[in-house]
Amino acid sequence: MTDHRYTASELEDMGFPLSSLTPEQLEVLRDLTAEEAALLLDIKARMDHVAPEVQAHTEIAGAALF
Repeated sequence: MTDHRYTASELEDMGFPLSSLTPEQLEVLRDLTAEEAALLLDIKARMDHVAPEVQAHTEIAGAALF
């Protein structure tokens, strides 16, 4: 855990589509460290680059990353 908690607005600005997440998933994202958030965003960018967006939304981690 970190002392910083991301706001929903900050997470959306970083590219996380929060509308598809459960409240529990949102809490996990809010507690990410800066390094963890950067890693997830890097993975998301690479996944988006190689797969159609619709496929990523339905097949990867229950849309938790996308």
